[in-house]
Amino acid sequence: MSNPRLFLNAILITVASAAITAAANAQSPPIPPALIPPAPIPSAPIGTTPAPTPQIIMPPAPRADQFPTPPAPRAPGSKSETKAAPRVQPRIIRPVNPPVAPSQPEETQPVTPAAAPATGPELDLAYGAFQRGYYLSAFNTATQRIEKLGDIKAMTLLGELYSNGYGVLQDDNKAAEWYRLAAERGDREAMFALAMFRMGGRGGPQNREEAARLFAAAAKLGHVAAAYNLGLLYLEGRLFPQDFKRAAELFQFAAEAGSPEAQYALGTFYKEGRGVMQNYVEAARWLGAASAADYTDAQVEYAIALFNGTGVEKNEAGAVALLSRAARKGSPIAQNRLAHVYAAGRVLAADPVAAIKWHLVSKAAGAKDLVLDEFMSKQRADVRAAAEKAARPWIDAITQSRS
Repeated sequence: MSNPRLFLNAILITVASAAITAAANAQSPPIPPALIPPAPIPSAPIGTTPAPTPQIIMPPAPRADQFPTPPAPRAPGSKSETKAAPRVQPRIIRPVNPPVAPSQPEETQPVTPAAAPATGPELDLAYGAFQRGYYLSAFNTATQRIEKLGDIKAMTLLGELYSNGYGVLQDDNKAAEWYRLAAERGDREAMFALAMFRMGGRGGPQNREEAARLFAAAAKLGHVAAAYNLGLLYLEGRLFPQDFKRAAELFQFAAEAGSPEAQYALGTFYKEGRGVMQNYVEAARWLGAASAADYTDAQVEYAIALFNGTGVEKNEAGAVALLSRAARKGSPIAQNRLAHVYAAGRVLAADPVAAIKWHLVSKAAGAKDLVLDEFMSKQRADVRAAAEKAARPWIDAITQSRS
């Protein structure tokens, strides 16, 4: 809520999936006649080496019980009520009976939730104005709700407006204060937003312990992203003792609620037998769910499972389609595997230009492969030149992203 995108290239991506990216620097093994090698995984248990501070992110798309990403704001401080460009947005709906997350960890003491206030058409007007880009109207309506009724959801909405500078001057301190007031009164959205502030050091000093407490409190009230983020903290093992089983429980809850990040995390847990019994069928099921939600890392893993028939019916054509999609979204592992597919003429017609192109692109991103180096060296000069020309825009983009 307080960041435009979700928690995630999180610890699973900085540790487990960061291990995937890091392992791309190692030589990829040659592809056997019938198999695509699995994506690289860490050889030692996650957490045996110091992990970087996680960048907690929010879910990739708004859901019914979360704030949507608002339209582009007008200039801060503007008093204009000009309507924002039309945009399809899901309506914010607070479920009557929110799901219940797994049991609260003993390491945290959650905020005691207060009874939710009565809602009314005025609050609907405030959120409706927020979603349509009428931020000043949303601010005024929410302020009136607080003054008259002490409305908790209106407090959270003011925090959101101040957090992003929508209709008012951006002010992290005011945002944090409104989130704090709503969180103390039991609003799980405010708890999550304030946890994000505490993790990032916005509106006050960084406080990971307080963030974890707020994540736990919001997760207990059924907040999906909070449960996922809390699972990542258990996976990291810095604030709490590392606990794969507890992380798996939290990922399971978030995965069942539809979080692609959690589905991917849970799929990798089942694949490796971390926190759960190893089960390739369950691994493929959850990786497939995350892949269907367009989660790139899951598309790579699920494509490999499809190609090899691991936990799912073998489907080489479907696997290559997923690899192609992930490669075009910038996955070095998918680009490397797609290069092997073109080099071998498996599923797709043999195409040395395409094979070398994707090899060069993945190599620029750090995926070394001596087998493909040798394949490239054996091609004619005009083939290599055509491949290098095709790869150049991709390589330039990678270089620019690092500068």
